[in-house]
Amino acid sequence: MLNIIKNLEDAKLSVALEGRLDTTTAPELDNSLKESIADVKELVFDFSKLEYISSAGLRVLLSAQKTMNQQGSMKLLNVSSEVNEIFEVTGFSDILTIE
Repeated sequence: MLNIIKNLEDAKLSVALEGRLDTTTAPELDNSLKESIADVKELVFDFSKLEYISSAGLRVLLSAQKTMNQQGSMKLLNVSSEVNEIFEVTGFSDILTIE
């Protein structure tokens, strides 16, 4: 189960995720981002309520990062120690901006 709460202000899209970002829910986030990322200059994820991320979720973040590298910036906020550990083990902590 994943809740996706999006808030678009001017060219800034904030996306709060609640639950698990895994094989089942990653396509939902991917589609949701593709629908709303076109004119975005700043993409901000709030992971304060994200419990888990799988490799499928990592792929979605990587795809979003590639898009935002060309049109603006992307950062992750409020990343839990469990999720951050996954980023570190996979090397994603070197690719993503985590604050």
